[in-house]
Amino acid sequence: MKKIIFKKLFKDILIFFFFACFAISLIVWVIQAVNFLDFVSEDGHSFKVYFLYTFLNFPKIISKILPFIFFITLFYILIIYEEKNELLIFWTNGISKKEFLQNINKLSLLFVIFQLFLTTYIVPLTQDNARSYIRNSNIDFFPSLIKEQRFIDTVSDLTIYVGEKNEDGNFKNIFLKDKVDENKSQVIYAKEGKILNINNQNLLKLIDGKIINLINNETTIFDFSETNFNLSGYSTKTTTTPKVQELNTTSLLNCAFNFYGKNKIFKNDDYECFPDFYKHIQQELLKRIYLPIYLPIIALIAASLIIHNKDYINYMSFRFKLFIVGVLTIVISEISIRYAALNIKSTLAFLIIPVLIYLIGYIFFTNKLKYKTNN
Repeated sequence: MKKIIFKKLFKDILIFFFFACFAISLIVWVIQAVNFLDFVSEDGHSFKVYFLYTFLNFPKIISKILPFIFFITLFYILIIYEEKNELLIFWTNGISKKEFLQNINKLSLLFVIFQLFLTTYIVPLTQDNARSYIRNSNIDFFPSLIKEQRFIDTVSDLTIYVGEKNEDGNFKNIFLKDKVDENKSQVIYAKEGKILNINNQNLLKLIDGKIINLINNETTIFDFSETNFNLSGYSTKTTTTPKVQELNTTSLLNCAFNFYGKNKIFKNDDYECFPDFYKHIQQELLKRIYLPIYLPIIALIAASLIIHNKDYINYMSFRFKLFIVGVLTIVISEISIRYAALNIKSTLAFLIIPVLIYLIGYIFFTNKLKYKTNN
């Protein structure tokens, strides 16, 4: 009977959690997607690239909001169970409040594993894939990339300038600088131009201008009445080296172990690790494991609702105080991570603190239950 009762409780918690997590993640994703729209369109990429890039940020959003959604879920479900007298089913079937808390702890450990899986594997993987997708995709939205009277240098090895750009997409006073290789570059000036799409290739049709070739410090100049400059195959200057947040956890650990006690550069297939990056690497590793270990504390705070029932005279005030404590715990855990990796001592301290908080909270919880039982 106990298994059936807890099975129903966990089912209600999981259903509410996944619906709430999806709904709030979707809202945050839409807000971020609007911001990403400017970034991607200014880089000249299509909406397909834009959509896939923003979609790959979904796991990161989920990992960020997971502690808050987990707390809200537990808090809401336990309040509903109390209001509908469903918690009485637990007590009348011989389930003690301490046993109830232990089962909530087991559930929180599953969420710890889930968030660790997100932060240590899924999020770095999707973030790296998002950057790689932008890096490896060609620019296919040049009309939005080119701005009037602005030097556009976001394209790799190519600088573009147009004096005028009318509503029909025609350009006037066009300047191009194309770096072919280390020893060869090309400067093109044209009075008029327009971007054409022929056989799925972006061509810049140039009219009445000059081509200046610079090869090994030698200059040759050609006049033309009309020519096409192929824009296909160009990519943006997306950073080729992955950010620390995008490195897989194994690479970060390799860097950290090779830095510890040494002062030398360590290279692997993904990243070049310099001693100056050690703090960033240490902080990123800590961030991936630090926030998930707060989930049992959050669960303990929410489960403290069962200390009093709805007949308690200050029940509403008690609920409100617990909610504030839970939210503050989440906020403090997010803020403290910024100061967690200053040195090895602070790192160890910040790993031990959540454990101590949980133990103190658990002792307080059980003592509170004993006091109520004795009275």
